[in-house]
Amino acid sequence: MPALTPAIRTGATVIWCLFQLYIVLYPLHPIIQRPVHLFMAVILTMFFQPLGERGWRRVVDWLLIGGSLATILYYLLVSTRLIERMENVDPVLPHDLLFGTIVLLLVMEATRRIVGWSLLGVILVFFAYGFLGPWFPGWLKFQGFDPELYIEILTMTGHGIMGITTETSVSLVFYFIAFASVYSASGGGQLFIDLALRAVGTQKGGAAKSAVISSAMFGTISGSAVANVVATGVFTIPLMKKTGYSPEYAGAQEALASTGGQLMPPVMGIAAFVMAELLQVPYGRIALAGAIPAIAYYFALFMIVDLRARRSGIGSLGAEELAATAPVLPRMHLFLAPLSLIAYLMMGYSATYAALVGTGVAFVAPFLRKGTRPSRHMFRPMFDDIGKQASQVAIPIAAIGVIIAVAIQSNLAIKFSTRLMEISGGTLLGAMIFIIIGCIIMGMGMPTVAAYIIGAVLFVPALRKLGIPELASHMFVMYYCVLSMITPPVALASYAGASLAKANFMKTGWIAFRQSIVLFLIPFAFAFDDALLWNGPLWWILIAFISLTVGTVAWAVTLEGYLGGLISWPERGLFCFASLAIIFAPTGTLWWGVGTALAVGLGIWCYTFRSKVLAPSPR
Repeated sequence: MPALTPAIRTGATVIWCLFQLYIVLYPLHPIIQRPVHLFMAVILTMFFQPLGERGWRRVVDWLLIGGSLATILYYLLVSTRLIERMENVDPVLPHDLLFGTIVLLLVMEATRRIVGWSLLGVILVFFAYGFLGPWFPGWLKFQGFDPELYIEILTMTGHGIMGITTETSVSLVFYFIAFASVYSASGGGQLFIDLALRAVGTQKGGAAKSAVISSAMFGTISGSAVANVVATGVFTIPLMKKTGYSPEYAGAQEALASTGGQLMPPVMGIAAFVMAELLQVPYGRIALAGAIPAIAYYFALFMIVDLRARRSGIGSLGAEELAATAPVLPRMHLFLAPLSLIAYLMMGYSATYAALVGTGVAFVAPFLRKGTRPSRHMFRPMFDDIGKQASQVAIPIAAIGVIIAVAIQSNLAIKFSTRLMEISGGTLLGAMIFIIIGCIIMGMGMPTVAAYIIGAVLFVPALRKLGIPELASHMFVMYYCVLSMITPPVALASYAGASLAKANFMKTGWIAFRQSIVLFLIPFAFAFDDALLWNGPLWWILIAFISLTVGTVAWAVTLEGYLGGLISWPERGLFCFASLAIIFAPTGTLWWGVGTALAVGLGIWCYTFRSKVLAPSPR
């Protein structure tokens, strides 16, 4: 049987892909689509992350697979009754209780295998709160749920495990994961890396700059910080080390560059798809809103790398390293896939349709030239990657449905936001600081999408009450959940980079945090000025974008202490003031104007009159 397992696993993934294609052409009721999608993911989780290959552990895996198949059959058989029944009126039958319990156990076990106890522990706390609500003190107290009502909410309606998060996985996430897997298998990911190396490799700091550019491009199809680190870091980190960067700096730089992939359109992180569902807006609107913050993120990183390289004189790649990369021009046709996806999004097609078109083009494009034609051996790893990646997303975000259902049904979300406003003294800045801390803590060891969904439920209402627009509130929370990937003491992206660089984990994390401080300021800019989220006249949006760029450059100069030459501490202080004034003041206000004028004037002065003597800098 172990020898047959890979074939069965690949076959299960193919069946899942065919089902997802079928429901695009012939949509089914959500009470059918969502359970089939979810428990196909559970089945594949048992294959990809088994308890063991032999003995009783393998027997347990097969029992769980059988339970998943039985659960799919249950939803298919009772779908008519579930569709027609009235919530809180029609009875919950004994077999509903049985299969509802099985659903919870299967999803919890699959979550444990994929994420570990970090997310599962939080889910169990919320689950227990649903039962123990009457015994909690003060504002946490509520009447609680009896078992029948609990099973109904969590497994028989669109509020819990079969709720909006699972629908996001069904209708959006799966198709973009399929696109990313097919495009990477066809050579698109390697093309991004080679193009970045050839574009900036010979510049000062070219090795680190190539990490920034390749990670930004790879992030457009990946949307996962750790996956991005692994995919691009295996190439860029050794090059950075070879050209003079310390292992810790190389790992930190790759972690920073890769983390931004979750913010980079057109395929942002999974949290962005969930945001579109929560806000009930087209995904294209979310991608458009994320464009300026993402560009500002990568421009800030690029400037920090450039100024450090000019100051220290390290990081440039030689002809030997560049000669090792394959020619780019013969592979330019591989760009047809992401360009097709972007074009269909811009033309107003649904995100699902755009992803399907992009996937089809990604599959066909390699056959246009002999040098890029894939072998038949590519297909099994490609399908396995689709199954693994899609199941690793579908399970955790479905499990978070427990948290959403409990928080909403118990009014915990409203009570929590009220409490947060009381603690912050009703001030916007105070509430924002508490929210940032909350997002960072939740993101420690937890997938970004999980942290974002919890943050959206608990924190967004407080921001809305304090006057921040809805889209800006959600983007604010998501941004800091993304940055938790590089924030010590638990920084998954930084640790992945440190592992590849063979560097000290904690030191790498703190270097990444230091380099990212400017990135922590960008959300304040779009929270106070939603022109940066593409709201308002185009000319005003462009002014806001340019000024944000000036602000991030001013902070990079502050951080590195260099602009055409070494600058003094008072000058660094003025650049810092200018940067904060631009970022925190809305476009067109007095302080915004003062900050912009100061940054531009001081920049011209320093770059023109400072001596251009390079001085070594600690790496």
